[in-house]
Amino acid sequence: MGALLGSVLAASVLAQGLGVGDGGRVVPVEARSSQATVTLGGTVVPYKEVALAAQLPGRVIFLAGTEGDTFKEGARLAELDDNELRAQQQAAFASLRDAEATMRNAGIQYERELIAPQRQSPSQMPGMGLPSLFDQFVTRPMGGMMGQGNPALERSVDLYGHGIQIEQARNAYLKALSQVQQVEAKFRDAKAIAPFDGMIIKKFVEVGDTVQPGQPLLQFADTHYLQVQVEVPSRLMPGVRDGMWLRAKLDIRNTWVDVRVAQIFPMADPQRHTVRVKLDLPTSAPAAPGMYAEVMIPDVEAPVRTVVIVPTAAIIQRGSLPMVYVARDEKNKELRIVRLGERVDAYHTTVLSGLQPGEMVYIDADKGASWNPGPAPSGSRYRDSASPGY
Repeated sequence: MGALLGSVLAASVLAQGLGVGDGGRVVPVEARSSQATVTLGGTVVPYKEVALAAQLPGRVIFLAGTEGDTFKEGARLAELDDNELRAQQQAAFASLRDAEATMRNAGIQYERELIAPQRQSPSQMPGMGLPSLFDQFVTRPMGGMMGQGNPALERSVDLYGHGIQIEQARNAYLKALSQVQQVEAKFRDAKAIAPFDGMIIKKFVEVGDTVQPGQPLLQFADTHYLQVQVEVPSRLMPGVRDGMWLRAKLDIRNTWVDVRVAQIFPMADPQRHTVRVKLDLPTSAPAAPGMYAEVMIPDVEAPVRTVVIVPTAAIIQRGSLPMVYVARDEKNKELRIVRLGERVDAYHTTVLSGLQPGEMVYIDADKGASWNPGPAPSGSRYRDSASPGY
């Protein structure tokens, strides 16, 4: 492979008498010390994402929108039919009213027993109390053994019984009240409310569908802030730290952006032996959830290497072959095939073979104008800090 590439480079094309003044400007090829990196594929994911599922069985009667529609926090996103809940609510309210009536009646009975006891003394009974006296005479021996025949004790027992009735009525009231609260909670579960500002990214049901508890309704996400989720092999984790900046390439026009390590999961996957890492994307990045992205992870175990770097604007794409114009002297330039490596930043690319440090290359040689990259792009805003710039 090296011999073949050498022969291709040896057969490079000479330009036909084109001088420096014929277009572009000349810059030297640089050599830099660079830490070895490993490119890992990842996926763009929302910063926050929830799956709203049905909490009750029923029929879907309302959906707020479709995929791509945005809503504020607290907006109603979906609703289920609540006719059965309304019937349960009426029954719960009826039970609550019965419990209230029973509790009032128990209180009145206690007050009557307290003011006008149902057990009367022999002097208060008709017939001069003879029937009661006869009963006491017959039952006194047994009553004495069972604690009967004591008016004070019997009155205390009667009051205690009425007090128990009040307590039971109060418990029945609390039970009926809890049933009402349960039904009201189910009314809240019949609606899916947006937990934060976001967008519907996927629908699982349509109006008229019948759902069961646990069945997903909508997938709702905050797409204003995006992240790249990468599964990093365990051997590369020593080179990843929370808050560090890395380079990433999005699958849209090969866009390179700076990403920041936002979260490192505490546990590795026991099957794949990888650690999940999430990195913040700038808000200006042309990305959407589900897109493919590549992240350059430093390999601290590999030795530091010296790489050849040229301005990206010096690279000319002719078909599938990358080329650069190399200055042979003040009047001639050579079109040379090169083998490219990774992008260093928005302005420079590494060259694996075809160039040597110190050689002079043309920038925008085909355009006939001097290359002026202008000011570096302003830092894009992330979730809570600005980009480091370029």
